[in-house]
Amino acid sequence: MLSDKMTTFAHGYKKVLLSIKPEFAEKIFNGTKKYEFRKSIFKNKNVDTVVVYASSPWQYVIGEFKIETILSGNVDRIWEQTRELSGISEEFYRMYFAHKTNAYAIKIGNVTRFKRNKHLSDYNVNFAPQSYVYL
Repeated sequence: MLSDKMTTFAHGYKKVLLSIKPEFAEKIFNGTKKYEFRKSIFKNKNVDTVVVYASSPWQYVIGEFKIETILSGNVDRIWEQTRELSGISEEFYRMYFAHKTNAYAIKIGNVTRFKRNKHLSDYNVNFAPQSYVYL
């Protein structure tokens, strides 16, 4: 029942906050990583923007990017589709998706690096999300 309420509540949201390791966040904003990989994906189909929270040790929001598309499917097939622009090694990819059959790859569109880093509190968020949080 709670998940139904959350889905309904989140219906209008167009942005999500994702926690991303600083090394990968940097690659997103310097253009060497064109896909962000996830084991699960948000249910809301209206989401068009990802706000990037660079996780520990940085712990601040550094920018955002538009979602071009979201690929989903078999782990092997998603790697074949994304490897050239993945920004990660195949070994890292395989370790991340170990024991999983499906993968999600968010295709990164236009990126905006903020001039000033922001805190989670600037978004009325009290904690870094494990997966994602709607904004």
